[in-house]
Amino acid sequence: MAGNSIGTQFRLTSFGESHGEGLGGIIDGMPSGVAVDLDFIQDELNRRRPGQSAIVTQRKEGDRIEILSGVFEGKTTGTPLAFLIRNENQKSKDYSHIKDTYRPSHADYTYDQKYGIRDYRGGGRSSARETVARVVAGAFAKLFLKEEGISFTAFVHQIGHLKLTKAYAELDLAKAETNVVRCPDPELAVEMENFVKEVRKDGNTVGGAIQCVIQGLPAGLGEPVFDKLHADLGKAMLSINAVKGFEYGSGFDAVTMKGSEHNDTFNSDFSTQTNHSGGVQGGISNGEDIYFNVAFKPVATLMQKQHTVNVEGKTVEMEGKGRHDPCVVPRAVVIVEAMAAITIMDHFLRAKSYQ
Repeated sequence: MAGNSIGTQFRLTSFGESHGEGLGGIIDGMPSGVAVDLDFIQDELNRRRPGQSAIVTQRKEGDRIEILSGVFEGKTTGTPLAFLIRNENQKSKDYSHIKDTYRPSHADYTYDQKYGIRDYRGGGRSSARETVARVVAGAFAKLFLKEEGISFTAFVHQIGHLKLTKAYAELDLAKAETNVVRCPDPELAVEMENFVKEVRKDGNTVGGAIQCVIQGLPAGLGEPVFDKLHADLGKAMLSINAVKGFEYGSGFDAVTMKGSEHNDTFNSDFSTQTNHSGGVQGGISNGEDIYFNVAFKPVATLMQKQHTVNVEGKTVEMEGKGRHDPCVVPRAVVIVEAMAAITIMDHFLRAKSYQ
């Protein structure tokens, strides 16, 4: 199976399945001498961890990280950094009913067609549990980039029809971590939580959107033509399970604007009066905030009866069992941050290699 690595100078290769012994990764390119804050890394994992609230899957996993190499006396050594997160609460029997059945909008059929075999226990490699490795790599990237004054803040921007109407600069983004939905508008967060609970009660699921803001980034990061910064951010986000769309800066709203409205005019200090560009011009960072939206589809597993087909092509009826998220976006906030950090870390080190 190819396609399990991301990055050039800072590179993550992840491994593991949802119901295997564990998941983990190898980070290559982590600079030496970085103090490893294990509490911070664990806190990041806890933000993604299942069972953290009533509106997410109730699978109980400690998600405790074991660092196998690349750290000595509390600091990174610059050698390959290997880590493992063991699975503790697998319930493979919850998936025995789909052993020979293809679930609608899952990777069951496509994996079978590509590999001739599939791990039906929670989707195996296609499970969103794989993202635990991304969160660890993102945490290591954040530890390094924090010293460079670069920060990453993601939050829930929309769930179903409920959507933030204020720009991120008008909000106290720290409030996003004070509620289970991770929305910085406390009143809207309550509406979102109640809506997700209603959807879950009906055995259904709902999608949403996450917005991410990257601040403190210097101008000059990005590799035209094919490794443009926004292109690599888009690839990173679209690699996350359930993601259906990515837009940065003005995004699709740009099609309704005239050039005289959209252009970001310069100030004498080279900052811009507006930021429709989303912090990227010509594929290179311009020193302004980078901000983008990531759209997530509704979780494909429903606690309702659906018609589908089995491996023989016969129509069958199935109903989801086990523990599943009715809405993935609250737990995906830290994953979006992690993938942003991995991408920026890679481009930061690539830029440093020119100096």
